[in-house]
Amino acid sequence: MNLLDNIEEILLMGPGPSCVSDAVYSALSKKTLGHLDPHFVRIMDETKVKLQQVFKTKNSLTFPISGTGSAGMESCFVNLVEKGDPVLILINGVFGMRMQDVASRLGAEVDSLEFEWGTPVDIDKVKDKISQKQYKIVAVVHAETSTGVCNPVEDLGELFKPTKTIYLVDAVTSLGGINVAVDEWGVDACYSGTQKCLSCPPGLSPLTFSDKAVSALKNRKSKVPNWYLDLSMIINYWEGSTRTYHHTAPINMIYGLYEALNLILEEGLDKAFKRHMDNHRLLVTGLDEIGLKMLVDKPYRLPMLNSILVPDGLDEARVRQELLTKYKIEIGAGLGPLAGKIFRIGLMGHTARPENVNRLLQALKEVI
Repeated sequence: MNLLDNIEEILLMGPGPSCVSDAVYSALSKKTLGHLDPHFVRIMDETKVKLQQVFKTKNSLTFPISGTGSAGMESCFVNLVEKGDPVLILINGVFGMRMQDVASRLGAEVDSLEFEWGTPVDIDKVKDKISQKQYKIVAVVHAETSTGVCNPVEDLGELFKPTKTIYLVDAVTSLGGINVAVDEWGVDACYSGTQKCLSCPPGLSPLTFSDKAVSALKNRKSKVPNWYLDLSMIINYWEGSTRTYHHTAPINMIYGLYEALNLILEEGLDKAFKRHMDNHRLLVTGLDEIGLKMLVDKPYRLPMLNSILVPDGLDEARVRQELLTKYKIEIGAGLGPLAGKIFRIGLMGHTARPENVNRLLQALKEVI
């Protein structure tokens, strides 16, 4: 028996991965080329250009890291942090906590500002904190996938533009679903993942570094302590007329990302953002009609990741299991202090369509 023959088609409406279009599946199945093949190098170059357009940046150092979004996070920290560096992490969910863990493992002097899960980062508290100490890096999650909160990344960026501080942003869930304007917002290091609003299977982490971040990398006092994610070497594979082999690229995954970016740019970024918001509103209206309420206050909600409070007495694990087994719909559970208290419903990329929202709402009515 070949287990691949028994894979069912599941409507992916959890916190990721998202549904993948047939065009991307077709791209993934194209013939594999060598990682230094001239035609593949052309695909690499075009993928870089398309990523710059989606990130809204002119940063030369912009390309996908081999690995999921967590590899992008680790790459940012491992290339920028040296032992003893002062780092501030803004935390209001699981992924801020992961940033804190990674920076600590690298020997940084890590401070954190923590905010209640389900609420955004408070800019005034950040202002107060950075007035007391100068940090080499300040890091925040744009779209906190564990709670459905959108943090004020644009406004925070204004605090660091005139400073030497490197502003590091997690855009794993936001890129392609809401506006991410790296250059305009003064973001110095930013990473994402393919499996959320880009609607490509997991396996790559788009990343971009500003000149300020590149300068910090080039002027390190010590070697980057991770060989596989050392951008000072990887950049020689992704740039220039002569490519230097570092590691074998996941060739077919880059085909998939190339096509996924094509689809987003053909639709138009603004239209894609509107589609995510329109389907979010359709979902919220439908949930309200069946008595389900949102965790996050309206001004701070993400359109692509919706956290819904579990009513008293409802077995949330049973609901999720029945949706999966009976209706072939996957939604997510809460994490950390929100475990058992919320459902997480993803409307990411190719998933964000009215027919999917309506199918889920009808299933929820029947299950609940």
